[in-house]
Amino acid sequence: MRSCWGWVSREYKWPRGTFWSGSAWEKFPENSRTRVSLDTVGLVSAGLGKAWDSCGSPWSPLETAMVTMKAWILLLLLGATSVLGQRILKPALSRVQIGPKTFSPLVMLSMETCNITCPMGRVNADCDTCMCEDATLHGKVSLEDGSPAADARVYLQAKKLKLLTMADNRGMFRIPGVCPDGKNTLKIKKAKYATATVTVPESDRRNLAIQVQLHRSGKPYVFRSPEDKARRVGQSVSLCCDARGSPAPDRYLWYHNGSLLDPSLYKYRNNLILKNLNSGQSGEYFCKASSAGGSAKSQVAKLAVIGRQEAACDPQPQSHLIRLPHDCFQKATNSFYYDVGKCPAKTCVGKLDKGLRCKDNVSYCCGVSKMETRDISCDGYTLPTKVIIECGCKICTETKIMVRGRATAADNGEPLRFGHIYMGNKRVSMTGYKGTFSIHIPADTERLVLTFVDRLQKFVNTTKVLPFKENGGAVFHEIKLLRKKAPVTLESTETNVISLGEMEEDDPIAELEIPPNAFYRKNGEVYSGKVKASVTFLDPRNITTAPVTQSDLNFVDEEGDVFPLRTYGMFSVDFTDEQGIESLNAEEVKVHLDAAQVKMPEHLQEMKLWSLNPETGLWEEEGDFNIEKSTRRKREERTFLVGNMEIKERRLFNLDVPESRRCYVKVRAYRSERFLQSEQIQGVVISIINTEPEPGFSSNPRAWGRFDSVVTGPNGACVPAFCDEQNPEAYGAYILASMGGEELEAVPSAPKLNPAAIGVPQPYLNKLNYRRTDHEDSNIKKTAFSINVAKPSPNSPEENNGPIYAYENLSECEEAPHSAAHFRFYRIEGDRYDYNTVPFSEDDLMSWTDDYLAWWPKPMEFRACYIKVKINGPQEVNVRSRNMGGTHPRTIGKLYGIRDVRSIRDPRQRDVSAACLEFKCSGMLFDQDRVDRTLVKVVPQGNCRRVSVNSMLHEYLVNHLPMATNNDTSEYTMLAPLDPLGHNYGIYTVTDQDPRIAKEIALGRCFDGTSDGTSRTMKSDVGVGLTFTCSERSATEQSIFQSQRNLGQQSPRNSGQQSILVLPGQSPVYQRPPASRRNNQARIPMRGQRPTY
Repeated sequence: MRSCWGWVSREYKWPRGTFWSGSAWEKFPENSRTRVSLDTVGLVSAGLGKAWDSCGSPWSPLETAMVTMKAWILLLLLGATSVLGQRILKPALSRVQIGPKTFSPLVMLSMETCNITCPMGRVNADCDTCMCEDATLHGKVSLEDGSPAADARVYLQAKKLKLLTMADNRGMFRIPGVCPDGKNTLKIKKAKYATATVTVPESDRRNLAIQVQLHRSGKPYVFRSPEDKARRVGQSVSLCCDARGSPAPDRYLWYHNGSLLDPSLYKYRNNLILKNLNSGQSGEYFCKASSAGGSAKSQVAKLAVIGRQEAACDPQPQSHLIRLPHDCFQKATNSFYYDVGKCPAKTCVGKLDKGLRCKDNVSYCCGVSKMETRDISCDGYTLPTKVIIECGCKICTETKIMVRGRATAADNGEPLRFGHIYMGNKRVSMTGYKGTFSIHIPADTERLVLTFVDRLQKFVNTTKVLPFKENGGAVFHEIKLLRKKAPVTLESTETNVISLGEMEEDDPIAELEIPPNAFYRKNGEVYSGKVKASVTFLDPRNITTAPVTQSDLNFVDEEGDVFPLRTYGMFSVDFTDEQGIESLNAEEVKVHLDAAQVKMPEHLQEMKLWSLNPETGLWEEEGDFNIEKSTRRKREERTFLVGNMEIKERRLFNLDVPESRRCYVKVRAYRSERFLQSEQIQGVVISIINTEPEPGFSSNPRAWGRFDSVVTGPNGACVPAFCDEQNPEAYGAYILASMGGEELEAVPSAPKLNPAAIGVPQPYLNKLNYRRTDHEDSNIKKTAFSINVAKPSPNSPEENNGPIYAYENLSECEEAPHSAAHFRFYRIEGDRYDYNTVPFSEDDLMSWTDDYLAWWPKPMEFRACYIKVKINGPQEVNVRSRNMGGTHPRTIGKLYGIRDVRSIRDPRQRDVSAACLEFKCSGMLFDQDRVDRTLVKVVPQGNCRRVSVNSMLHEYLVNHLPMATNNDTSEYTMLAPLDPLGHNYGIYTVTDQDPRIAKEIALGRCFDGTSDGTSRTMKSDVGVGLTFTCSERSATEQSIFQSQRNLGQQSPRNSGQQSILVLPGQSPVYQRPPASRRNNQARIPMRGQRPTY
């Protein structure tokens, strides 16, 4: 039966001129004339005015008269003007009996003047709001998905919140007496939802209607953290952070090096202003945003404060080695490497604009301020290179941040075709026919949360938190999707049980119990038909499902710190009507978790039910579990953890426990097995699967508990993992690495551990039990390794230098020197070599230098060009491109760089191979003033003869003068085309914001011989630009890639004749004398297939 509230208000003028007013709200069952718990009732002369209730039932004149008459009698008897009378009057009227009815309290007196002025209506007895007897407010409260917010409580905002009414099952409510003066404020509350505040609009109408939508309550989410900044002593700085949430954050606190800054002293809110800085204010700053829903902390920003005359950057460059060509061995250093220097791209103090801003208008970074050209003596020629000799503070290189990837089914690789990709509630992209996607990341993004939605509903909606390169460039991610389970039909009027987890010879992990009549439509109506239910469970007992994990399994605690979760299973629910059209909600659903599946006893008390917030990618608590005994489905009594849930807006849930035993694992990726610091690769995705503890620790080694991914930076990556100090075997982990969709190889562990190669010294290596995945079976892939995540002992010096770091030592892990212990992956680059006159790391776009001889002239747009060279002959041949300035007056005849590549045999044709050879594209140089037609010389190694040039390419070059001279049939020279020609010309051009992505896409097209396709296998008969016939070389002649000279050997002899086009007024960059020979070089393993994009 519905509850109603009654309200009586009257006013009386005392003889001394003061006003005594009263009002009363009373709750009672509808249609009942018994009213109890009256707060106040105003008094007037008998017969004046009227009273009413929220159910629309007026009080009878007799009831109103009886109330007022008894009050009048008491007032006359006691004497309202006497002090004694006033003292006795209030308690006497606090409980009044009129016939069978009792009113308590009946009257509340106010002997003080009320200063409230009402633009309409009257002041109530508490003198805190106005009331209008002839006004009625109608309202409707709904949830985010449009369903009614049943039992939502409606309060009046006064000196204290006053409960007025509750919404019914349709979310409707009705309040009489609220003045539409634009000043009355209502607050609507419901458990698990943020309080909504509504001001009754100003209106002349006396019947108003309002609609209110409640949003799920959650902790704040910091979407903008303070930025790293640098200042000089005496300058000022502004640090800002912003957070959003429901409810919105209403308090900000700032911390310096972990200590709270006094709010009364610094007068901050979401921005912290520090004036007249001193060196003691250097350090780390972060903010904490708080609301009624909880707190969240921002990322840490570093503020550097240097002296007034101190250099903004260290002018001395750091050491940075580049690899020289095969025929450029340096006897002075006894190596193939040369130190060209490097300036770390850290924030520095530059010119400040006026005013204090959250983000400086211009960002300054340490970079190259002075370079010099040096000539390196090689085998019969001189190689020019630019060496950094001084660093300075300059404007940071502007870059673009991208993520690319491919979304496919976890079971069979079926692509998510034309799926929608959301960032929060905004659709930002779509997947292609092959499931590929590309997304530009806004510059202020801190946490990239993407949700992949299948329009055909074959796959579960998947939310992923994707790491990216903050300094610019693209990272490739493989997104694995869980296929939806086929729906089953349920009777909505019966109890239904759905199992969660189906492993052979094992019980389900949990069950869902749905009581009768629990399903209802979004409008609140109970649904009584048949229900189609699809419940898809991610079972952690199957380790192959780990990459399908939703989000990154993190939550935010009450203090705003991010903590990891250990999962016991995730499930996605989808309830629809019998036709599969209308989505249904369900209430009073029970989750029965089999306690026998929780192998760690301490987790039984900590288990909670969580739901995923798709906007933040964080898990939020839904409810607790209670331990119950039951004989469900089996005769023996078993223990279950039972939790209650309601299925409304969110449809993805998790059975998790927080885990505090955490560490970091240091991992680096390299270009080769030489594991040189200068050959580290950035942008590699390092993934870790935290496995269930080993036998002996009361658990099941088959299961996994967490999946994480990070991206390598200039100093590797620190991967979060569960660990244990007391028992080294308590937690294990599988670690793997990929780049551009291609898996990198781990260092082998068989037949014998090699600590120097693995990167971890003994005896710690044995304690970690390092094993590559092919340790016992050579047929298994070599792309991952397993370890015991043994937390380092503080009393063991050899364990306190990596590769495992305690969770509180993250900065130590991130800043660890290259000599510190770490695990390693390496990428087999294939038989190719790149050399740039102006050094540049394609992994670190901030290393770009504005030089006329830069291979890539624009740091935000990278254009990769390839030509397909076909080789007729029994041997695979190495092909080189020499790239020089061709038409620009500042670069003519000067070397941009060289590229070497080895041809790959066509599996379909005998004695035929082909090479996709990179050359420098023609176009504008860095100053964007005029173009340069790059002079490209293609030289196959050995006894080769040019037999044909693509006719369309030749015609293009003839029609676009000048034309390069080609008198030597053993090579080919051209002024590279300005236009992005296609496969019909044998030329492949791709432009992208990331140089590696541009090159990989162009290579895929070149291998395929098309302008829009891709292939992992070389197709030598289509899309060819140049064709050479090469005879078999003699036994004494070896390939370019076969001469990795042993240290200490004699200097290499000259290699074969190479001629270049000498333009008028210029001299050749380098020449080779005749009759030179190749040196010995160890073969680098060939990789004949390219990743697919």
